[in-house]
Amino acid sequence: MRYIEPHAHMVSRTTDDYERMVTSGCQAVIEPAFWAGFDRSSAQGFYDYLRQITEYEPRRAAKYLLPHYCWLCINPKESEDTVLADEVLSIIPEFIGKPNVLGIGEIGLNKNSKNELAVLEKHIQLAADHDQMVLVHTPHLEDKRKGTKLIVDALKNHPEIDPAKIIIDHVEEHTVGIVKDAGFWAGITLYPESKCTSARATDILEIYGTEQIWINSACDWGHSNPLAVPQTALHMRRRGHDQEFIDKILFKNPHDFLSQSPNFKAL
Repeated sequence: MRYIEPHAHMVSRTTDDYERMVTSGCQAVIEPAFWAGFDRSSAQGFYDYLRQITEYEPRRAAKYLLPHYCWLCINPKESEDTVLADEVLSIIPEFIGKPNVLGIGEIGLNKNSKNELAVLEKHIQLAADHDQMVLVHTPHLEDKRKGTKLIVDALKNHPEIDPAKIIIDHVEEHTVGIVKDAGFWAGITLYPESKCTSARATDILEIYGTEQIWINSACDWGHSNPLAVPQTALHMRRRGHDQEFIDKILFKNPHDFLSQSPNFKAL
């Protein structure tokens, strides 16, 4: 079995996780910029983090023969401080030309605040200015539907970005239709505490179809599983889905989306 892990925060994982992923069939791993487990106090902290995911982490993954790619941003959890956000946004262009960079992300909303929306708009404009793909984080349970609608509206304000180059992640049953109906890609996150189980993810795929959608683990420093994607493939097989269905969700769909970046190549 082959698969792509399109959303994993590998800076928080051990080298053993890389080995387990490769031996499970992983062909590439993609790391969106996100929260470090604490709020960073300066743009210099973000600068060092962007160096970590564009320079160091690809070398660590390469030891296990696994291609590593990343996205760039200041994440929604830390964008409430608009002064800091502007400072971080000003340094991102320095990293856009790195060979493992796929685009701007994971941008989006955390608490659907006015400041978060303002920083989201600036990120989208940055992506448009540099002809970059976009990966978007939707907020957690109680604000997900409202936040998803706000994000879709913000993206529609930028028709210069092809919707086929935008993926809105962490969709659930009540938001996947909003995303797909707007022409964007949708990401289902397999996270044991706050997002989808393998069963729920498979339900969504059976109801909404297999076009413009992928699954990911979003594994990080919390209770999460870097093998959630291949383990969900086993659940799909138990539900009677054939290898063509599984390969489309685990490999072909993320490969098609990510290949819109000239930097992307899987094993």
